[in-house]
Amino acid sequence: MTLHFPAEEYEDRWARVDAAMAAKGYDAAIVWSRPGGTYDRCGDVLYLTNYVSTESGQEPDNKKRKASAFSAVLLVRGEPPMLIADEPPPEDAIATDNWVWSYDTVTKAAELLKLFGNRSVALAGSDILPMKYGQQMFGACPNIAMDDMLIHEARMRKSPREFETMQVGGATAARALTILMEALRGGAKEADAAALAAAQVMRSGGSVHFIPVSHGDSIEQFCRNHLTGYSQDAPQEGDLVRAWVYGPMWQGYWMDPGRTTVVGTPSPEKKKLVEDCAGIVDAIVENIRPGVMVSEMTALGRAMTQEAGGGDDVASMKWPIFGHGLGLFWEKPDLSETYAEFDMAFEANMTFGIEAFLSAEGVGSAGFEQNIVVTETGAELLTPAPMLWWD
Repeated sequence: MTLHFPAEEYEDRWARVDAAMAAKGYDAAIVWSRPGGTYDRCGDVLYLTNYVSTESGQEPDNKKRKASAFSAVLLVRGEPPMLIADEPPPEDAIATDNWVWSYDTVTKAAELLKLFGNRSVALAGSDILPMKYGQQMFGACPNIAMDDMLIHEARMRKSPREFETMQVGGATAARALTILMEALRGGAKEADAAALAAAQVMRSGGSVHFIPVSHGDSIEQFCRNHLTGYSQDAPQEGDLVRAWVYGPMWQGYWMDPGRTTVVGTPSPEKKKLVEDCAGIVDAIVENIRPGVMVSEMTALGRAMTQEAGGGDDVASMKWPIFGHGLGLFWEKPDLSETYAEFDMAFEANMTFGIEAFLSAEGVGSAGFEQNIVVTETGAELLTPAPMLWWD
């Protein structure tokens, strides 16, 4: 394994984060991540150093090893980042020459933080750092301030190299989703269809986090089998079928497109439900451009859902959103009145998942998601799988 991005890509990231620290008055920052074998929360450390732990994260603390799968980056203004790894890193595959590894990354980080005394230090990753480890951070540096958006804000605006990487990942996800939906529409068992999709992702160099599938009498649920995401059941003629494929599709960058279709010839009611739901996503994508506010697109999605008579199902209640930032997993901002923490304008080089869920009593439930990049003139699809499987 070697670095996918050149050194100057990381140097630019470090410079932008350094400027953000200066603007916020931080002298230093400790940034935590935890992959635990699923890539789910490795983003900040991966973004800064290209390091990902291969530990499962399930080992209990013992006298020698502690905080398995937790790694950190110590950022000091004007200095290269220091990686604190939980296992010996592959030196040719990490972006910084300044690194240490420890069986106990938390205690190692605390020792380093003590050197800053009462200076201004930020902690990014408080949302994934267990309380017992967080206490060590505050014990070492009493004035530490939680700022989980410090690195995330830099990650929201993608570089040209990141965009190219996400194009590769999007093409992989689109191929896998097309295979999945064609198999389901043909009456394959959910598990068999998911296996075909997963094989496509893996052959292309990506990884699958989840392939949630539902159909027929379970269509109101996001997936038919909540443990695996896919069941051993096959959809029947006339069933609505909904599925997603998501995971780090290329170099850790996530895609999460979803589609809904009908096995065989759809009834007029099911055809309308599917097309109305797809239309909400299409309309939002078509109206995104730099300068448009996120809240405007949320309002558009809500208005179209109400116009279509959309009711609540498990998926829509679980995610009352019309999209979210995308990159090294799901990012801010959310297109949601419920989840939104701040409103902002779309900017060129931001990447998003744009999604909608729609249900109709006595008919069923549909869901769609497209992954896009915002360009200077609008939005470009990253996941160009078919939206509809009929003329």
